[in-house]
Amino acid sequence: MADDFPTDQTHAFGKLILFGEHLVVYKAPALVGAVSAYTNCKFECMDKPGLEVIDNRPAVPFYKDKKKDEGDKAINLTLTHLGVDTKARGVKLTFGGDLCCASGIGASAAQVVSLARAVNIADARSLSEDEINAAGYEGEKGYHGTPSGIDNTAATFGGLLRFQRTDGAPIFEKKSFPKVIRIVYASTGITASTTEVVGDVRSKKEADEAWFGNIMGKYTTLVEEAEKVVEEGDLVKLGKLMDQNHALLQELTVSCKELDDLVDAARAAGAVGAKMSGTGRGGLMIALTPTEEIQDAVANALGEIAPQVWKTTFA
Repeated sequence: MADDFPTDQTHAFGKLILFGEHLVVYKAPALVGAVSAYTNCKFECMDKPGLEVIDNRPAVPFYKDKKKDEGDKAINLTLTHLGVDTKARGVKLTFGGDLCCASGIGASAAQVVSLARAVNIADARSLSEDEINAAGYEGEKGYHGTPSGIDNTAATFGGLLRFQRTDGAPIFEKKSFPKVIRIVYASTGITASTTEVVGDVRSKKEADEAWFGNIMGKYTTLVEEAEKVVEEGDLVKLGKLMDQNHALLQELTVSCKELDDLVDAARAAGAVGAKMSGTGRGGLMIALTPTEEIQDAVANALGEIAPQVWKTTFA
């Protein structure tokens, strides 16, 4: 029966953040797009109690080694949340798909959301998408400590989303963009710990609330404008706002030379906007490319200096 497991029903998307890294943790709105690449999960029962995990996901070098402890914790948190006791029954999980794991692409959220979907199928439950998303959020705590919730929401629902945390349940709203959003994203080859970077930003905030408040104020104005531009479908304006967001992230100290070099190269090759995306201090950057020709040119330019480059559209 395991060979017949419908892994195509366990797809969970990767994501790229257009606006709102780190500040979303403090209830600022964010705009995020789910990419078309996905993670899937096969769930098999074993004769003896215990948990076996096979990770066949593609990944940048050393990503899975560095993230293994966090990943093991995330899987166990997800299973516990869903009431799956591997001390009482044996479970074998096999992760796959075409989403290449790298810091910033939401690979951790895609993994735990795909796991939640697999449990739902294996145990013949009838979990809603909101319940799948909630399980993904619990799993994300293993990777991120204090997750924003944005990654698991994008992994679950796909599309272009406006996301905002509240004291209660997070608010998310699907956005439509009247044009195809072509993206190039590239890896620095550096795998950063989200828990560590988020914790460092929190420490800096607590040490200087006025400094943090100034950045938050500028970002709030920026993201309000970005929402209007998304509705208008103006890619050039959207790109300029992405550039401004990157400058704020530099001020927040979560960018790095490797990210800044890739952002500069993308802009020089014709991208209408570029910024880091995700955790920062490594990981990924994203470039907005309005046409296939510009997308190809930017990808070629980044390929000269980045270890991995991908072309995609938002799912």
